[in-house]
Formats: sequence, C-alpha cells, structure tokens
Amino acid sequence: MTDTFDVTIEKLVFGGEGMGRLPDGRAVFVPFVLSGEVVRLRLVEEKPHFARALPTEILEPSSERIEPRCPHFGKCGGCHYQHMPYEKQLEVKLAVLKDQLVRIGGIQNSPVTGITPSGATWNYRNHVQFHVCEDGRLGYKDITGSEVLPIRECHLPQAEINTTWSQIELEPGSGIQRLSLRQDSFDEVMLLLEGTEELAPEMSLDLPVSACYLAQNGSTVTLAGDDALTFQVKDKVLRVSPESFFQVNTAQTEKMVDFVCAHLPQNRQLEILELYSGVGLFSSFLAPHASHLTAVESALSSCYDFAINMDSFNNVSLYEGAVEQVLSALIGQLEQPDLVLLDPPRAGLHPKAREALLKLGSPQIIYISCDPSTLARDLKSLCAAGYKLVDVHAFDMFPQTYHVECVVLMSRV
Repeated sequence: MTDTFDVTIEKLVFGGEGMGRLPDGRAVFVPFVLSGEVVRLRLVEEKPHFARALPTEILEPSSERIEPRCPHFGKCGGCHYQHMPYEKQLEVKLAVLKDQLVRIGGIQNSPVTGITPSGATWNYRNHVQFHVCEDGRLGYKDITGSEVLPIRECHLPQAEINTTWSQIELEPGSGIQRLSLRQDSFDEVMLLLEGTEELAPEMSLDLPVSACYLAQNGSTVTLAGDDALTFQVKDKVLRVSPESFFQVNTAQTEKMVDFVCAHLPQNRQLEILELYSGVGLFSSFLAPHASHLTAVESALSSCYDFAINMDSFNNVSLYEGAVEQVLSALIGQLEQPDLVLLDPPRAGLHPKAREALLKLGSPQIIYISCDPSTLARDLKSLCAAGYKLVDVHAFDMFPQTYHVECVVLMSRV
C-alpha cells in the first residue's frame, strides 16, 4: 500500500495542521496547508483511526496562500502560519478556539467576543530559545520535533536579539544544550546558557549582553553583567530573572492587562486570590484593587522576583509551592475570595487544583490560558460545577504560529 496520497483539506484544526480524509476514511493531519487545497502528502505516522503526513506538493493551492517570509518555513517547527495573510491567521485562531470549546468542553454558543490582533506581526518576541547542533551551530527543533534544524535567519525575535544570536559561536562539544536570549523593555539583552555540567564552561564574551549559566541541578551563575532584566508594562516596572517566566509579546501583554483591569469590580476593595502568579505581572495591577491579595507560585526564581516587584504593597501574601498542594492546604483557612485569577502553564489546571478551586466557590474567576484544548477541558469541569462563561476573548500573542492566548471571565450561577 502506498504511503503517498492526494487529499483535499477540509479544515484547519488545533496544532497548526489541516485535516483531510484518506481513502479508507481515516482523518489525516497535515501541516502548512489551507482549507480547500488539494495536497499530495506522504504519511509519516499511522494509527488505527487517524494518520499524520507531510505535504510533498500543493496540487491545487488556495487563493489565500501567500509566500512565506522565512526560507526555513516548512521545515522548522517554530512557525505554522507564514503561508497565510495575518487577517486569515486571526480568523483561523478564532475558529479553532470555538471548535475546541465545543468538541472538548461541550460548550455550545460560547461568548467568544473576538480576538485582539498584535500590533507587530514580525519581530515581536522578547524571548527565544535555541538548541545547539553537534557542530555548535544554533537552531530550532524541526517539524518532527526530533532533530535540530540549523537556522540562518529568524523573523520573530526583537531587533537586539537578532543582532546578538547571529554573532554567537559555540565550539563542538561545549556541553551547552540550549541557549536563550531575552530583550527587556530598555533593549538590554540577557544570554542564558543551559548545559550538562555543574560548572559553567569557559567562554569569551565580546558582546554587550549579560550572561548566565543554568546547570542541570537548577543552580544559576551570573557570568557577566546583570542577574536580571527589567520589563515595563504600562506604568509598572518588573524585575525578571533569567529562569522566570514572562510573556514574550510585551505590547500585547499590556492590552491583556487592560482587558483584565476593565472587568474588575471598581466600587469596592476585593479579596483576591491569584494562582500561578509568576513574577507579579497581574498582581501589580490587581493589588491596588484588593483589600488583600493572596498569590501562589511554585518557581523559586519567580517567587524571588515577585517579592521584589510587590515590595511596595503591604496587602499582598505569597505562598511558594505547587498550586494543587498549596490551595488544598488553604481550604478552610482562606476567606472566600471575591475573585480568583489564574494563569496556569500550557498543561492547564491540575485535577486537585480544580477540585480545591471549586471548594472555594469564588463568585468570579478570570482564567488566562495559552492552550485552548486544556482551557476547554477545565472550563467543562467549572461549568458543570456551577460557573457560567461571561466572556471569552482571545489575544494574538504569537503571530505566525497557531498559539493563542485567551482571557475567560466566569461567574458563579
């Protein structure tokens, strides 16, 4: 049986792929295609009920198809949507979000109010991570996720990052596995090296950047310059350590903060609980509206940054630990919050965290998500337990990719 087929793409689905049907009726998922296109494809993975494939030729291209900007597109795993206009990307992301809410969450007629586009569709990322090839060249994971593709150019990082990474040379066998670059709001750049050895490798740095080394045991050593970067979001200035999470699209982050603040009750001081608080991005805007804000965060570096960033507030408490453990322990001790804001990682809420959240019974929840599939799963549980969706709004934090950020407003029925 041949592993090459000509297939019509029926629709675009979550994960940046298009879906078609093989002659035997199985769904086949193909990247870098558009709805309605007839594609010659080669199977790369077969399962009893579906298959995955790579396109070898676009036999009948869509009228909406455009020329990708990057020569690595189609091989690199970083971008998924360079072959479609930006307006089409937004349309697809909204359609996929609604589909996930229906298919996984069982939520019909969800109150999706639109998507806020990114002002910059290229060179918007303040943080990129490179993998290191055996010969020392920098690259990204390829479309299969199994190999590192050496790259010559990338159009997603901000200007100072792009200027810097192309000047970095690593010796083969340096022990460096990954290399991250971050650019803060004041155009300062930090280089974070991740390696297999506990001791940092010898290095010669002739670049105007700060540099740190992260060993496998989790310890961080500052090799040059500062030990943190500074991001300004609206009128707030935040310290961010090299290992701490921070949103990669700063301008879009401001729009998301505006949206959250616009939907806070303005007539009274609130008892607020924030889960997965990170370095205090949302906390710094929530605290002025709170009689007391209780935050929970597990990453040590983020907790350290949080303490510094929130030092000017005397109505804030921070619990260090996994949300599912801390929240369960707080049941019975914590006053019922007026509002819970949560911004979990891509995996969404841990089942124990969902259970504890429901026991708290807060009248309002703001759920910030970077993954529509785990969001839909969690919303299904929350809605079944007595919450209703008030608003679902998407923010395009990641142009040229299938990823999308969502802010969900919920109230208890």
